[in-house]
Amino acid sequence: MTGCSSNRQIWVIAAAVMALSVTLTGITAVRADTLKTVKDRGNLVCGVSEGLAGFSALDKTGKWQGFDVDFCRALSAAIFGDSEKVKYVPLSALNRFDALKSGKVDILSRNTTWTLARDVEATLSFAGVSYYDGQGFMTGIEDGLSSALELTGAKICVLAGTTTLANAKAFFERSRMKVELIEFDKREDAVKAYEKGDCATYTSDRSALASVRTKLAKPDDHMLLPEVISKEPLGPAVRQNDPAWTELVRWTLFLLINAEEANWSSKTADKMPDTIPIEVLQAAGKKMGASENWAQDVIKAVGNYGEIFNRNVGKDSPLKLERGLNALWSNGGILYAPPMR
Repeated sequence: MTGCSSNRQIWVIAAAVMALSVTLTGITAVRADTLKTVKDRGNLVCGVSEGLAGFSALDKTGKWQGFDVDFCRALSAAIFGDSEKVKYVPLSALNRFDALKSGKVDILSRNTTWTLARDVEATLSFAGVSYYDGQGFMTGIEDGLSSALELTGAKICVLAGTTTLANAKAFFERSRMKVELIEFDKREDAVKAYEKGDCATYTSDRSALASVRTKLAKPDDHMLLPEVISKEPLGPAVRQNDPAWTELVRWTLFLLINAEEANWSSKTADKMPDTIPIEVLQAAGKKMGASENWAQDVIKAVGNYGEIFNRNVGKDSPLKLERGLNALWSNGGILYAPPMR
């Protein structure tokens, strides 16, 4: 009996070891090497919006332009030393996460809010916050409204598959107001319905509202109401199974922010600031698998964070958005990155 008992224990232990081996093998198998895939392919596949002026949209020549597009260009420069090795894939709010998780795109750079559910349940990793935003409301000036608290009974256009819908429901429930939220799968359909008058109000991130407003037939006939009803930290998202890739994406973002703080711009890209030691950058770049002069390549290609902001959504753009929270921490905002040393 003792021999049988011993054999049984051996079999139990062996089975446990095999199960652990399978589990570990599975973990190894699902852990991706996105950087190798990108390098072998010869380009970065970047998921962007279907068209949001200032962030990611086609210009008159058919070229992708915008704040989120420039981040993909920065990442391409960090990898290849060339900012143009990017393929852009337009994605809706509903299909963007599936496209990322399935490997259709390498990164989402598409006005996506960092939330607990997306980080944990959707198995995404956010590399950082590239734009601090908040949800608001746009309405026609002729309606004579001065506050979202005057929207009782209104029909409100909202994009499905976004945090916007849940935020709006929560806001009006807290305010004990009854409104009709009309959902649309595509932004362009929501905007058309709003402009046609099917909805009295359109709700989205305030940056998106400013973008949409520039494309309306009569932009000056529309205004943003003063309420900001949510926190919307937007940033690039990647798959959770590749921490090395997340690291490269994260430090590309941090480089752009630190470069502005150091007054390092596209005009001075060849002259490294004293506050960003070149030896440290080169050593870190080598470990991350970036190009030899990745930092200079990035700044030369797209400039620093401030240049990207001003060019696409700020003072030098049709949107004319203020820096606000997106100003550097030393200039009254909350934009802040770990030091590069």
